[in-house]
Amino acid sequence: MTEHMFPLQGARGLNILDKIVLNKKAEVIAAKKNTSTAELEASVLFSRQTYSFKEFLLDPARTGIIAEFKRRSPSKGIINDRVGVEAVTTAYAAAGASALSVLTDTDFFMGTKTDLFKARSANTIPILRKDFMIDEYQVIEAKSLGADIILLIAAILTPAEIQSLASLAKSLGLNVLLEVHNLEELQRSINPNLDAIGVNNRNLADFTVSVETSYKLAEHIPAEFLKISESAISDTETIKGLKKAGFNGFLIGENFMKQTDPGLAMREFVEGLK
Repeated sequence: MTEHMFPLQGARGLNILDKIVLNKKAEVIAAKKNTSTAELEASVLFSRQTYSFKEFLLDPARTGIIAEFKRRSPSKGIINDRVGVEAVTTAYAAAGASALSVLTDTDFFMGTKTDLFKARSANTIPILRKDFMIDEYQVIEAKSLGADIILLIAAILTPAEIQSLASLAKSLGLNVLLEVHNLEELQRSINPNLDAIGVNNRNLADFTVSVETSYKLAEHIPAEFLKISESAISDTETIKGLKKAGFNGFLIGENFMKQTDPGLAMREFVEGLK
C-alpha cells in the first residue's frame, strides 16, 4: 500500500496517497477525541499475548501466504463487498494462511476497525492491521483491536517516524512490517525494530505491477529480516520463484477477494503449491 499503488490525479493537486494521508490525519484527530489512549489500553485485547509473525510465516505446515480481506481499493473500486470478514478469514486460515491482513481504512478501502476485531475473535493466527499508520495512537489502537502486526509504509514516513512507530510497536509486543517499493526507501528506512520487509510490486508512474520489483530488491534486504512480496501474485509459479529468491511471505488479497468465495479461491490456489 505505498504511494506506488495509486495513480497521480492530474499535474496539479494531490495524488491519491496524499489525499489518503490528509484524510488519515483528520481521522486520527477525531479518533483521539472519541476514545482516549487510556481507554484503548484498558480494552480486553490490549493485554493479550501477540502471535509471532516469524513463527507462523516459517512454519512448514503453512503456506507463507498473508491472505488479505479487502472490499475495495482506490484503483479498482469495489472488489467484493458481499462477503463477511469472519467467514473469509477463517476460510483463509483453514486453507493454510500464515497470517491475515485486514484493511481498517474506511473512506478509501471500505474497511473498518470492527473488521479487525471480528477477524481476531474468529482466528488463532497473526493478523496484520493494514492501514496508513502515521501516529502513535494508531499503533496503540491496533493492539487494542487485536492486531499482531502493524504496517509502516516508507513512502509516507520519515526514517525518524519509522523508528519511533516501530519502537513503540515492539514495546507493545507487536510485529512490524515495513513496506518499500525501491532501494532508496529500503536503505533509508531499515532499523532494528523491524521484523519484516515487504516489497510492494506496484509502480506509481504507469500503475502496472511487476514482480521484478521483488527480485531486484531481494538481495538488498538484510538477512535478519523476513522478506515479503506484495501484490502482482496471481499464480503458484510466481510464489515458487520468489521462494527461490529468498522470500518467506506473499501478501495476496485481490486475487482471492475478486472471486465469489475467496476462501475457496485460496484453497484451490494452495493445491497448486503442492
